[in-house]
Amino acid sequence: MKLKRLLKYGSFSRSMKMLFWGYGFSLSLFSLFSYFFIDPNFTALRWLYSGVYADYRLLVSFGYVLFIALLYLFYVLILENIKTQNVSFLSLGKKIAITASVLLFSYPAMLSYDLFNYTTTAKTLFFYKENPYLIMPIEFLNEPFLSYTHAANKLALYGPSWLMLSGIPYNLGFSNILLTLFQFKLFAALFYIGCSYFVWKLSDNKQSLLLFALNPLVLIETFVSGHNDIVMMFFVLATIFLILRKQFVIAFLLFIISVGIKYASIALLPFMVFLAWRVSKNQRIKWKTIWVFAAISMSIPFLLSPLREEVYPWYAIWFLPFAAMIRKQYVKYLAIAFTLGLLLRYIPFMYLGTHFGIAPIAKIILTVFPVSVAALCIFVRKRYV
Repeated sequence: MKLKRLLKYGSFSRSMKMLFWGYGFSLSLFSLFSYFFIDPNFTALRWLYSGVYADYRLLVSFGYVLFIALLYLFYVLILENIKTQNVSFLSLGKKIAITASVLLFSYPAMLSYDLFNYTTTAKTLFFYKENPYLIMPIEFLNEPFLSYTHAANKLALYGPSWLMLSGIPYNLGFSNILLTLFQFKLFAALFYIGCSYFVWKLSDNKQSLLLFALNPLVLIETFVSGHNDIVMMFFVLATIFLILRKQFVIAFLLFIISVGIKYASIALLPFMVFLAWRVSKNQRIKWKTIWVFAAISMSIPFLLSPLREEVYPWYAIWFLPFAAMIRKQYVKYLAIAFTLGLLLRYIPFMYLGTHFGIAPIAKIILTVFPVSVAALCIFVRKRYV
């Protein structure tokens, strides 16, 4: 019955196919654009180093803005046009996978050096057999990874779950840095597929699926930068999925793994306990309230993150799956505007080459501006239309 349900809908219209092709082509160009950001110390790709990023900051910043605008244009058009499409999850999932996968071969340190840090920390544990919570990578003299790792003077920044999981892509890299980086990106991509699957299963709504899975921020931070936030959220969503099937023990083991990747997901503990209690008592669940509560819970550590360092764009992955399932038009538009603003936060450093001076103020303005415009449009529409 379930297979029949998946297959009963028709295929995409020609206009939708064109939109997906356009989005995929734009992502392909963005992937090529990422190679302007190659670090001159990254010896594995030094032959591709052009110096464009360092010498033509205005041009590169302008190009970045154009690409982000183009990606969001296709993203919004797909969201608006999918309403009239009767397509199966299998067809939709295939389109999403193909569209997203074109970013797998992008340069991983275009916007963040975290993927380099993941590999160096993993090498500390699995190659040198040292404790990354006690030994910094910089202590290994003549280590080739140090020339391009930007946090070599720090102890491990993530929980033990991530250290253990990082051993999978690290060991599959067979000591080849390019293969290792690709394995880390592929690792993140697999969890992206898992997250997308759970968003669909929990929402049973194609708009919710696309709102999350095709969001340019989610794609860029997962497929380009390879951030482990998508891994954390996979275990969070898997926990909810299993709670609904009353597999409480396995569910909370997965939740512990999630917390052990990044501690931010501990904010969902009251939510998980409440949900498990309602399910165990066979009580009715108000899903609209549930997703709002979950989104707010994960927004709290997001909003508190400046107390430690600053708000990083990829932290939005913490609450986006829940925001996507709320099914309110104003939440949809605010989420789109907010993720756009977060991606624009990269521009000040891209143009100025520093995080200081006017850069912090510029980041705030660029983040708030799209949200303010969206909020104003929503207000005008509700008030006067």
